[in-house]
Amino acid sequence: MIACTVGRRGVHLNAAQAAANIDGLSAVAPIDTSGSVPAIRSVGALSRTHARTRWWVEALTIVWLCWVYDAITNLAPLRLHAAINHAQGILSLEQSLHIDPEQALDRWLAGHQTLGLLISDYYDNAHFIVTLGLLGFVWWKRADIYRPLRNSLVLVNVLAFVVFWRFPVAPPRMLPGFVDVVASTHAIGSWHSGALASQANQLAAMPSLHIAWAVWCTVVLWRISTRGWVRALAVLYPFMTAFAVLATGNHFVLDLLGGLATIAVSLLIVRLLDGQTRWPGAGIRRRQPHLAGTDPA
Repeated sequence: MIACTVGRRGVHLNAAQAAANIDGLSAVAPIDTSGSVPAIRSVGALSRTHARTRWWVEALTIVWLCWVYDAITNLAPLRLHAAINHAQGILSLEQSLHIDPEQALDRWLAGHQTLGLLISDYYDNAHFIVTLGLLGFVWWKRADIYRPLRNSLVLVNVLAFVVFWRFPVAPPRMLPGFVDVVASTHAIGSWHSGALASQANQLAAMPSLHIAWAVWCTVVLWRISTRGWVRALAVLYPFMTAFAVLATGNHFVLDLLGGLATIAVSLLIVRLLDGQTRWPGAGIRRRQPHLAGTDPA
C-alpha cells in the first residue's frame, strides 16, 4: 500500500515536472503547432522554385519570340523610307552632339580586310553563341537564379520589338558614305547578306539588341562566378561588342544607349515583379531550412 502511494506520488511529481519543463520551453521559444504544416509547405515551395523548368517550355518561348520577330521583319519593305529618314535624323543629332564616331570607325575597319573579317565574324556569331550558351548553362546548372534572368532576356526582346515596330531605324551601312564591312568581307553566318538576308530585320538598329544581350551576359557571368578573370571578361564583352557594331556600320551610338536603357528597364521590371530587393543567390549563400533532428552542419 505504501509502495503504491509512493509510486503514485512519483507519477504525479513526474507529470508536474514535465509540465514545468514544457512551460519553461514555451517561455523561451513559444511553440506554435499550427505553423508546422505551412512550414513544411514552404520547404516544398522552395524546392519547386529551384526546380529546372521543362525544356519544351523554354523552346516554345524561343519559337514565340522568333515568330514575333519574323512578323515585324515582314513589314520592313513597307517602312524602308521611314527607317532611312529616322537613321539620317539620328546621325544628324549625333553630329550636333559630337558623338558620331561611326563613319570614321567604319572607314578605318574597311581598310583592314583581315581584321574586318574577324570582327565581322564576331559580330555575326558571338551575339547568339554567347547569349544562348549562357542561357542554357544557367538553365542546366543554376535553376535557383534562372527564372528572373530568363524573364529579363525575354522582356528586353519584347520591349525592343515594340520599338522596331513603332520606330524602324536603318543601320548606318544603309546610308551614303558608309561601307557594309560584314558584306564586303563575306563573314561567316552573315544575317543581312547572302541567303540569310531575307530572314533578318534590317530596320532594327534602335535599340541595339547586340548591346542589350551583351550586358545581360555580363550580369549572368557576374552572378555565377566570383573569379576575377571571368568578371573581367564579363565587363570587357559589351565594350568589344560596342566596337564591333559601330565599326561594321550596323549601329549608331544612340542605338547603343537605347540598348542599355532597354536592358536596364527589363532588369528593373523583373526585379519589381519578383517583389524582391535582391535576387536569390546575388552574392550571398542561401541558408537551407533546418529540420528537427538533422545536423545543421
